Amino acid sequence: MNAPSRKEFALSTTESASQAVYYFDVISPWACLMDQALRREPLPVPLERRPVLFAGLLNAFGHKGPAEIERKRRFTYELCTWTAQEQGIPFVMPAVHPFNPLRYLRLIVALGATPAVVSAVFDALYTTGCDPESPEAWQDLLERLGVEAPALDLDAAAVKNRLKENTTQAASDGVFGVPTIVIGERLFWGLDALPMLRAHLRDDPRLASPAMQAAASVRFGVSRR
Repeated sequence: MNAPSRKEFALSTTESASQAVYYFDVISPWACLMDQALRREPLPVPLERRPVLFAGLLNAFGHKGPAEIERKRRFTYELCTWTAQEQGIPFVMPAVHPFNPLRYLRLIVALGATPAVVSAVFDALYTTGCDPESPEAWQDLLERLGVEAPALDLDAAAVKNRLKENTTQAASDGVFGVPTIVIGERLFWGLDALPMLRAHLRDDPRLASPAMQAAASVRFGVSRR
């Protein structure tokens, strides 16, 4: 396989730059840390935020979530907390996790999935140590957003369908986990992929190196039965 020329690589980056999509679910503490990282250093391209139901992606690909494996669940919480402390990010795991994220995701959809709304939801869930299922946590979030509960219709067909469509599209795009940012045909999964994503956007030649080309062409080996 021949490596793309610098001109071809730059063209593909430019063409995909307007198609940056951020798939996330508020159930993921890593998505909260990604949101914080993007606040500190926004991407140099427009970024569309699309909430998805992580459980739908797990079902689509036949995966278990981190919280469904007890030792992995605890390690994930500890690693997220450690990472936040290392990076100086305000972060406290919710008192209950996993929780049902549906109403939070629908709220984000109903309010247009703007950066401010997304960040407010993450702050409410991951800086207060709240129980996300409690009425108090929900009311606190609505107050943060300046929204009256009677004005919301989170069961509206348009809201429910948009969340479902986002999840279906994410699975179609090959998004297997959250948070993931899609630029063109490339996926950047997780907080630790942000440096690689930024390198992609600045046309870093290492992404077209022989080693990267070899990584992209590794043949599939033995299958687990």
